Amino acid sequence: MKLHEIRDNEGANRKKKRVARGPGSGKGKMAGRGIKGQTSRSGVALNGYEGGQMPLYRRLPKRGFTAPNAKKFAVINLGQLQSFVDAGKLDASAAVNEDTLVASGVIRRKLDGVRLLGKGELKAKLDLTVAGASKSAIEAVEKAGGKITVTTPAREEAAAE
Repeated sequence: MKLHEIRDNEGANRKKKRVARGPGSGKGKMAGRGIKGQTSRSGVALNGYEGGQMPLYRRLPKRGFTAPNAKKFAVINLGQLQSFVDAGKLDASAAVNEDTLVASGVIRRKLDGVRLLGKGELKAKLDLTVAGASKSAIEAVEKAGGKITVTTPAREEAAAE
């Protein structure tokens, strides 16, 4: 094969349909746009408009609510922490907080805080300070001999006050 022999695959480039080029083309006179009206003119975009019929987005039920001020947490699992301790990227003897997690590369950014979840196994004894933690994660850290401090109060405690 030489450079001058290179071709596109058959049918890869299709020719553009040339409209309004006489009656023999099949797309002459009105160029396939019909007679008069809004859509026969240029610059028309009627996305979602169904010609007076109730549009689909209004026929479907709307449920739920998205809180605009909801907090977004950076989520980590116990297994991830253990793998970073094993790799030597996280110092188990020093206190571990959100800033040290970002610095060691466990998480990219802390967002509104770091939330610890209980997936995986933790063998290292860690002194953790995070914004939130699941009950199973707290139990696992304490079982491994570590200590965990949760800075954000749990929802049940906040509701009780």
